[in-house]
Amino acid sequence: MIRYALKCSNGHDFESWFKSADAFDALAASGHVSCPTCGATSVEKSLMAPPLTKSDGKTPRALAPTSDGEREIAALRAKVEAESEYVGMQFVDEARAMHAGTSPERAIYGEAKAKDAISLIEDGIPVAPLPFTPSRKAN
Repeated sequence: MIRYALKCSNGHDFESWFKSADAFDALAASGHVSCPTCGATSVEKSLMAPPLTKSDGKTPRALAPTSDGEREIAALRAKVEAESEYVGMQFVDEARAMHAGTSPERAIYGEAKAKDAISLIEDGIPVAPLPFTPSRKAN
């Protein structure tokens, strides 16, 4: 798998994953890669750099959110991380325990395999995916 930074003909920046460089080329040439903001199918690869953080864990200004959507997701992430408990890979077990009344009810977030999250929903346990990768730390 390879992740590319992309830019559409209307100037919107976004990222996406592809099976290979050849897969991106084939999909882009056939118009199957589109901008999530405007739907444009004229998309090109942009210059990409690895993600960086400062030693204090904060995001450098150059990597700060630049679009309204990125700012909204960053604000949601800050709210979730400030007001919820990160339970990591124990998310499914903890959600089930809270639903059963064997663990105190509280706001939690963490990680789950798709099949396990679907199982929670099928069992009437309300969960929702987050539009960001959780920080791997306990609050």
